[in-house]
Amino acid sequence: MNGKRLLEIIGEIDERHILEAAPAVRKSRSKLVWVKWGGMAACMVLILSACLGAFAIAAEAKEYETAIQFFRYYDMSTEGLTRGEIKAVYRDITTKSFSYSKTAEVIQSSISPDTVGGYEIPQEDPTPEDVEALWNQKNFTGQFAGDTQTGVHYLYRAEYKEDPSLGFEVFDTSYIEKYDGETLLWSVPVPEFRVEGCSTVSDGVIAYGVTDTWSSTQDSYAWMAKIDTDGQLIWKQMLNHGFEDESIAEVVENADGSYAIFSRGDLTTFCLSQYSADGEQTSISRTEIGNYGIWNAARLGNGYIVQLGNVLLNEHAKIVKVDYEGTITDSFSYSGEDAYYYIADMIEFNGNVYLSAYAVPKLADEEQSAGGRYEIAAVLNYLFDNGIWDISSEELTPMVRENYTAMLLVCDPVSGTPQEFYSVKGSLGSELAVSDTGELLWNVESITSTFFSPATSSFTIGGTSCVYQYTFDNSGQLIRQEKTGETVEYRR
Repeated sequence: MNGKRLLEIIGEIDERHILEAAPAVRKSRSKLVWVKWGGMAACMVLILSACLGAFAIAAEAKEYETAIQFFRYYDMSTEGLTRGEIKAVYRDITTKSFSYSKTAEVIQSSISPDTVGGYEIPQEDPTPEDVEALWNQKNFTGQFAGDTQTGVHYLYRAEYKEDPSLGFEVFDTSYIEKYDGETLLWSVPVPEFRVEGCSTVSDGVIAYGVTDTWSSTQDSYAWMAKIDTDGQLIWKQMLNHGFEDESIAEVVENADGSYAIFSRGDLTTFCLSQYSADGEQTSISRTEIGNYGIWNAARLGNGYIVQLGNVLLNEHAKIVKVDYEGTITDSFSYSGEDAYYYIADMIEFNGNVYLSAYAVPKLADEEQSAGGRYEIAAVLNYLFDNGIWDISSEELTPMVRENYTAMLLVCDPVSGTPQEFYSVKGSLGSELAVSDTGELLWNVESITSTFFSPATSSFTIGGTSCVYQYTFDNSGQLIRQEKTGETVEYRR
């Protein structure tokens, strides 16, 4: 076969047949193809690996950044943790597994010794029925709704008479009265002094007040009188500690039935005098404290805790510890970054100090006064800035309620540091007491109705609050709450 025919025949044969008939050539060509596609595959693997690696790095970085933000948001420290441990803790918490060994350690270390556990007690807003009840009370009594009390309690009042030689009325007699609800049980006249307060003791009540004066040249002495539960006057005493002006702020019954009398002399001296059960003075101490009023006092172990305050300085939460002899041994104040605290009452209960208080927003220095009405400055600033001089109770009451939060602080008796607290929005913390069955009773005043009175000198916003009572057992756990049916005036 010549070459031409060979070429013709080769030209007529399909290429695939040539490959089939020539395995050596096919092998060589196959190798080239494999090398070609193998090289391309290798490039793809390299490119894909690079892409997947970059994606994994980006995903890891994103998760790590998210974990870091999570730690920061919840004030958890990353100190001592690797990058992987930070992510593992984040995943353990967010998936609610809580099985990773480091999680508990991180959470525990993030809890500051100063962290205070808080519990908000929900309370219903004033209902139309509440407002209607106040309206009915106004109509039936002919007076605006004010203070109402249930159960056994003590009240005091004073009567005045005309003095022809002076040409005006002067003090005549004070009366101490015991009520059961609205029923008068007895009334005891006390002509020697004008009663300014009273403290319930185990076997009656001790009323205290001052000699009534009408001239700055007259000395004003502090007085007190004990009356038993049947209305019998047991004793009367005038305090004469060498001051031109002295007034009793608190009477605290000691464990042995004697009495600690906290008084203020000449507006600058803190006095603690001890009196026996039969009204005889056994000791007196005097301490210069400056222009601070004595606002509350309660027993604390073998000594006392006392609240001092200065209205002009808007200082309402200064507490001092005082021993039995009257020496001030420690002091501490309560405040928050965004709130002012106003302490209303205090008591020792099962080894802890309980402070009944309320909080209001802390404003910038130039906004916090509102003409001396510190408590309601936020509300008044809004009204004045918007030129509002006439506003209904329906509009004003929610604003006033938003301004207040009642607080019950449970404090360590040694350091005074709050250990936990309870809060009730729209309310003011009020009286504390221990029931006959040994339970702690906390009264809270829920602001129910209000009115705006910018022209009144003694207050700018007035109204009425309904009293709720919260009961705590011996362990300090809240066990019940109730609406007492009592109302109190609100004036600020």
